[in-house]
Amino acid sequence: MSRPHRKPRLAVWKFASCDGCQLSLLDCEDELMAVAERVEIAYFQEVTRGRIRGVYDLSLVEGSITTAHDAERIREVRRRSRTLVTIGACATAGGIQALRNFADVEGFVAAVYARPEYIATLARSTAIADHVPVDFELRGCPVDKRQLLEVVSAFTAGRRPAVRSHSVCIECKRRGNICVMTAHGTPCLGPVTHAGCGALCPTYHRGCYGCFGPMESPNSAALSDWLAGLGVDRTDLCRVYRTFNANADAFREESERHEP
Repeated sequence: MSRPHRKPRLAVWKFASCDGCQLSLLDCEDELMAVAERVEIAYFQEVTRGRIRGVYDLSLVEGSITTAHDAERIREVRRRSRTLVTIGACATAGGIQALRNFADVEGFVAAVYARPEYIATLARSTAIADHVPVDFELRGCPVDKRQLLEVVSAFTAGRRPAVRSHSVCIECKRRGNICVMTAHGTPCLGPVTHAGCGALCPTYHRGCYGCFGPMESPNSAALSDWLAGLGVDRTDLCRVYRTFNANADAFREESERHEP
């Protein structure tokens, strides 16, 4: 007698983050019921207290590693996951909390907390891939829900996700946007930023803030030269790369090149 087909087990894990990327999955609304029919939600504390132990077919991991305990916990998650996908800027690049990587963390702790001796934290906020092998990285702050659905659908079906790696500039062209830099002199990180937002900010005549991190093979130095020509000084050139994806390699290296 054959055994009934088991649905793929989905687990969603949180580390140091704001929960925004997990909420992107819940924001899928109508599509969420279809997802629930295709997978068994085995662990997702944002949704349920229930937990199915064992091995997970697909783990979605949100958040960065900021404590020794989490560094140990992510290794356990990896050991129990057949496929591990990181979602969002925190998990893929260390997140906004990676600004600590450029400063004195002990000084911050002493300034903020009345009893700093009770605070156990690492000096750096790092991406999940700095600690364990990752099968796929989905960028964004937060991630785009359509891309997130594509990732879940792809890995539960045994195929590679169809997530493009070009820049936000391509999305602007597809929407028919006039370039805010060339037409209005507005500083914009679109030429070096990974697509996924649908060129949201440039569509409303604002420069891209780099929420989705560096695109594949970005020419950040050339963009910095262009921004300098628009009047962005050295201090602000450093700052524009130190936001949601400050610790992503391309952005970190370019920001360090312009440190005062």
